[in-house]
Amino acid sequence: MKDFDQLIAQLADDTPVIKPAPHPYLLSLKWVGAAALYLVVSLAVSGVRPDWRQAISQPWFVAEVATLLMLFIATSLSAALLSFPDLHQKRVLVFSPLWLFGLFLVVMLLSWSTDIPPAALPEHSFQCTLCIVLVALLPTGWIFYAMRKFASTHYQWAGSIAILSAFSVGALWLRLQEVNDSIVHVIEWHYLPMLAIGILGLWLGKWLLKW
Repeated sequence: MKDFDQLIAQLADDTPVIKPAPHPYLLSLKWVGAAALYLVVSLAVSGVRPDWRQAISQPWFVAEVATLLMLFIATSLSAALLSFPDLHQKRVLVFSPLWLFGLFLVVMLLSWSTDIPPAALPEHSFQCTLCIVLVALLPTGWIFYAMRKFASTHYQWAGSIAILSAFSVGALWLRLQEVNDSIVHVIEWHYLPMLAIGILGLWLGKWLLKW
């Protein structure tokens, strides 16, 4: 009996200490903070658009950037919640990006309707999409790496939301860096590719987050 008690005590001592998972709010705050730092460094390297004073005097530009920022925060929080099997019982917050996508769409349509006469199209086209994707690569890498440490049971939706969050960082960087007032160009080459990115995220989530 004594040996049995010693065996139980030994097994109890050998049990590894499991660090509790952080709360999704703290997790998303960590991701948002890292992305904000990354955005500041990226703008410091590339430079802010030289006409930024004029840009921030345009209400629809400010509304676009503000809504895009809210969308980034919402997708970061949603991705953090989706990292947990039970979504931390906050299903409403998980689907908050859908409402903000709708708001963002309204802002862009109103911005487009007030662009009279239309601003001149820039000479480039797909290069903007490529730049956004390149800037989004690092945020995509760290958010998927962080999410793999948890146990998502909604891996496809989690992958899509995670990559959209990273894409939002790239889109924010380009709008703050590029001198471009053509709403048609911005919709076509900055934001419409989000649809393809979201579909790609479904596949990445199934590949990287499934356990």
